[in-house]
Amino acid sequence: MSSSPSPASDTCSSRHFSWLMKSCFPNPQHPHHPSPLSAAATAAVITTTISSLPDDLLLECLSRVPHSTLPSLPSVCRRWAHLLNSPAFQLFRLRHHLLLHTLFSISISNSALFTATLRLHPHHDPSWKISSFVPSIENDSVLGNASAFSLFSHFRLVSIGRKMYIIGRTAMLRCDTWTGTLVPKAAMCLPRKKFAAAAVAGKILIAGGCSRSSAVEEYDPDENAWRVVSDAPRRRYGCIGASVDGVFYVIGGLKIGLCASRGDGAEVAHVYASSMDLYDVASRGWLRSRVVPGGGCVVAACSAEGHVYILSSHAVELSFWKFNAVRKSSNFGEWCRIKSPPLPAQVRLDSTVRFSCVGVGDKVVLVQVVGCIDDLLRRSGRTERGMKEGLVLVYDCGGGEWSRGADMPEVIRRAACVCVEC
Repeated sequence: MSSSPSPASDTCSSRHFSWLMKSCFPNPQHPHHPSPLSAAATAAVITTTISSLPDDLLLECLSRVPHSTLPSLPSVCRRWAHLLNSPAFQLFRLRHHLLLHTLFSISISNSALFTATLRLHPHHDPSWKISSFVPSIENDSVLGNASAFSLFSHFRLVSIGRKMYIIGRTAMLRCDTWTGTLVPKAAMCLPRKKFAAAAVAGKILIAGGCSRSSAVEEYDPDENAWRVVSDAPRRRYGCIGASVDGVFYVIGGLKIGLCASRGDGAEVAHVYASSMDLYDVASRGWLRSRVVPGGGCVVAACSAEGHVYILSSHAVELSFWKFNAVRKSSNFGEWCRIKSPPLPAQVRLDSTVRFSCVGVGDKVVLVQVVGCIDDLLRRSGRTERGMKEGLVLVYDCGGGEWSRGADMPEVIRRAACVCVEC
């Protein structure tokens, strides 16, 4: 990843082109033999280059380049950079079946940001690809020192189009998955920690994680601005966000300020931990809250294929549920218990085990956060061979079966995951 693209000129320069683009220019080292064509026709052939094509034809050409070439396109010239950012470019790549659901995992230390990507497409390498970003003085003041990334402890990750938003307590970064650029963006109105976040209709919704407010915030990427749009019915901490069919789901967590050891605190905590609130973004209103059947504590959740998928912990076992979230469906609001993830015997359920759940196309990917297995084994006094960190399980929403994915790289620790179509 790079901190920023190199300055682009107004016109195309051949030194930026790949061999494919350079092939559009006549080679001065090859002798030119005149043909019977008229002088005007010959001149027209010689002066026709890729830079002289109209936008629609140029888009057709550029949209076919491999994903690895995309980061260099904006550096060629301002025109190319503008076309790359246009909705038409993404539409062309979609038409050519070049947009694939990609799982991104991001881990942040005080000095660097690491990303790992995984594509579940059968014709792609099933292993993770790793890259890193180290802040430089050229960035905004938010990234102007080596400890800047410390602002992003307990961050949330949301994707809109090809861009990921890394949302920290008091800062936010936008990462372009095509160009690899990382740009500071406006921070939330209220400082939050362990909050719910999801993208709905091209905007980001945030709720929970704030002890002094139940405000729900909305971020508009076009305006780079946050605003308060509602108040949540419950003030949650440690909650999870998801979205389906224009509804923002705020799931699980605990009541902020709750002391579970006094009075009926445990009962109240149970209600929060197994419930979800539904916010209709278009009407700016709250729908009837729902409760996960069987209770338990929600430890992971995501949306995929018109459903909200929820993983609940019951102290000694896990249950896996899907909630029909298509509001025009006659079965809207129905719960269905489905096959639980087949965790290896070495993974025991306690406070050291955490999960991240991500919808990736027609699949749900369950990731065990890196480091938990080692912590668990050290605390139990046992050593296990062959058990790697970063367990990845993949659930096929259509087939209803689980499979084992490639383990997450060891360098990715305390990661957050998101799906990006890129």
